Amino acid sequence: MLTKFLTAFPLTTEIERRWHTSSEWIDWLAVDRRLEVDRSVQEVDWLVPGERAAKLSLQRFVEERLSAYPQNAANPVVSGQSDLSPYLHFGQLSPHRVALEVKSSSAPGKAKAKFFHQLVVMRELSDNFVLHTPDYDTVGAFPEWARKSLDGHRSDPREHLYSLEDFEMARTYDPLWNAAQLEMVKIGKIHGGLREYWAEKILEWTKSPEEAFQIAIYLNDRYELDGRDPSGYTGIAMVIGGLFGHPWRSKEVLGKVQRLTYTEMRLRYDVHAFQEKVKKL
Repeated sequence: MLTKFLTAFPLTTEIERRWHTSSEWIDWLAVDRRLEVDRSVQEVDWLVPGERAAKLSLQRFVEERLSAYPQNAANPVVSGQSDLSPYLHFGQLSPHRVALEVKSSSAPGKAKAKFFHQLVVMRELSDNFVLHTPDYDTVGAFPEWARKSLDGHRSDPREHLYSLEDFEMARTYDPLWNAAQLEMVKIGKIHGGLREYWAEKILEWTKSPEEAFQIAIYLNDRYELDGRDPSGYTGIAMVIGGLFGHPWRSKEVLGKVQRLTYTEMRLRYDVHAFQEKVKKL
């Protein structure tokens, strides 16, 4: 339906009646003091907020990185992602605007299709899932096959068990997982090529699917710039609970939910280079 609905924005017209009422002076420092903000999470300095910055970021992505998006988007060692999700999350950039700019670009059709799958298909799927699923942030949102399979493996021995604090402070035995978590804490995002691995390991290293799901949501919502978003809840449910997926060969702890291994990640990109990159953040 993209062809039907991806139409140009209508031209705006100047309003005839203007608002002339003067506003009172606002003490913004006092407003800031009253905010209930978790200030233990540090501000990031790599991303400038606002509509103007969002448009510039979109322009740079389309001109410099879109053409290589299919090859580079999943590689955390290179800068291949759009970095637009915070702007989309906070409403500083319209996905419709992004789609129009990408469509009119000179990038290869394969690159456009790959990006549209994320921007349109997956994002709209997530929005609709959260809108129509009251228990979207609980294991009740998992498909029946996944719930039954996970239930059947609750008593399986876990090779490693970590607490919320261990996860938050990146204190696991896995250097790749630790690097992904530290990247999230330091810059407010986990690279898309590592989100699935990050979430799946939390399921392996906790006592239950419920605990794993809540820990993943807590970390995502506290540190991610695009946390508290339908795409986050849906993405975590897809990994931990097999949402929109199919059963795999049954295994300990995970049941029929897909397992992602360190070896698979190592074959996809240079994991050591990524770990060194995070150390320099």
